[in-house]
Amino acid sequence: MSFSGSEIFYMAIGLLSVALIYIWNARLYRGAWAGGGTSGLEVLYYLVALAALVIGWYYNFAYLREYGEAAGWWHWTTLLFVNPASASGGQDLIIANLILFPLWTIIEGRRSGLRHSWMYFVMSLLTSYAFGIAVFLAMHDRQLRWNKAQGAVA
Repeated sequence: MSFSGSEIFYMAIGLLSVALIYIWNARLYRGAWAGGGTSGLEVLYYLVALAALVIGWYYNFAYLREYGEAAGWWHWTTLLFVNPASASGGQDLIIANLILFPLWTIIEGRRSGLRHSWMYFVMSLLTSYAFGIAVFLAMHDRQLRWNKAQGAVA
């Protein structure tokens, strides 16, 4: 399978958003600290994230190829409302991703100490909503373990 220039660009900025989150929170992956290994729950979150990314990009690229010049955020969103069943899922996705997800990640990220927690929302727009949730949960789990270890050391 070959990718178009726009698909490569889309993947590159999506992966850049992921890299930035890990760079900004690199302290969670450095050094030996109690609980610093990868937990089973964290692994599960990463596996879900990977599946969501691959499946999401597969369908998003199929959308780009099918609709060509008409493809875009507005067009994609209007397709969520082509019938009552898809509209029900579409409104859930829009409300959860555009309102609840930023509130959740920013508030809980700040409470726990995750850096630049607003970026999970941006990342979800460039990758997939489920990917953003799974990466946030994995990082949050690691942050909570790091906090506990720092408290034990202090």
